[in-house]
Amino acid sequence: MAEKFKLTIVTPDREFFNEDVEMVEFNTTEGEIGIYKGHIPLTVIVKPGILTITQGETVKNAALHAGFVQILPEEVTILAEIIEWPGEIDEERAKAARERAESRLSGGGDIDVVRAEAALMRAIARINAAQLR
Repeated sequence: MAEKFKLTIVTPDREFFNEDVEMVEFNTTEGEIGIYKGHIPLTVIVKPGILTITQGETVKNAALHAGFVQILPEEVTILAEIIEWPGEIDEERAKAARERAESRLSGGGDIDVVRAEAALMRAIARINAAQLR
């Protein structure tokens, strides 16, 4: 069994999570990362995807969309712009958002490609998290 560390996740409007965990995994702009107690100090930028929290035999997943992470040997703090448990996600709305983003990206014209790609990544993260219920 891995040693535990404190994981705190906050958004602008709530404390999403604040418990001891054995491991946390999520996407960064540099790739996927898994963190155990004793990790070297690091600050990373979140890329939309699935956040996985391991607490013993329990594994919890959430859709993590944007934010920053401070990693210290004894604690990890995620400042999330948006994060949602699977039960908080409207899967049909997420699928519609994915379709809109894909349509914008394939339609050409005068669009903000970076914004459309970000919307697509957020929609895919929501859909994937919702399917993990």
